[in-house]
Amino acid sequence: MPNVLVQGASRGIGLRFCQALVNRGSTVLACCRNPALAKDLRELQSQHPSQVDVIPLDVTNEEAIIAAAEHVKQTHGGKLDLLINSSGILSPKGRGETSLKDVSLQALQETVTVNTLGPLLMAKYFSPLLGAGNGTFGRQAQSPKESHAAVLVNMSARVGSIGDNRLGGWYSYRMSKAALNMATKNLSIELGRGRRRVICVALHPGTVDTDLSRPYHKNVPKSQLFSREQSVNYLLSVIDSLTIHDSGKYLAWDGSEIPF
Repeated sequence: MPNVLVQGASRGIGLRFCQALVNRGSTVLACCRNPALAKDLRELQSQHPSQVDVIPLDVTNEEAIIAAAEHVKQTHGGKLDLLINSSGILSPKGRGETSLKDVSLQALQETVTVNTLGPLLMAKYFSPLLGAGNGTFGRQAQSPKESHAAVLVNMSARVGSIGDNRLGGWYSYRMSKAALNMATKNLSIELGRGRRRVICVALHPGTVDTDLSRPYHKNVPKSQLFSREQSVNYLLSVIDSLTIHDSGKYLAWDGSEIPF
């Protein structure tokens, strides 16, 4: 079975990724800050004890990331086929800044730490395991020179696009996702070298019915508000279609490219 690690697995899109990937036959390494409080994730583990390993991981704690990587190395064959960085916050207060007067250093630092720095450190410590993957996800090229070992997905958002920003606001969230997109592009270059390449992409899930977006649902047409199941199904279709030529791209849920 392929090994998949989901960071931010206790709720929202991350939890749904875990459920969907278990149903597809993967071994799911489900990481979250406090497993004892992750009721739905624990239930999934009890239903599929041989497929789900719940691992404590606080993405803002580098030592916790190192410990999680060592656990995976020692207990799951030292390889990963897919890593999904899913955790994210809109801001510590739960609502984006609407103007400059709402901006604070503490909120900026916390949002960037969770949304940008955490995923980058995940890549740092788990990239050796991705490089040892079997290339189960995505589409393998016929030429060995264009093959890949694994896929790394950073969950981004359309509001992280500089070129598509027409409304302003949401300083910390927009900045954190724009920086995550740059990190993803950098990773695609570094991890695209050598024989054991890793496809690295930033994905926008659409507007999804989760705790993060719930305060803004009234402004979203029903046809454009996805359930977690819809969004993850779309995203898995995109992941399944990836080739090494897609590495470094910033893609929407329907596979279309978003301007950086």
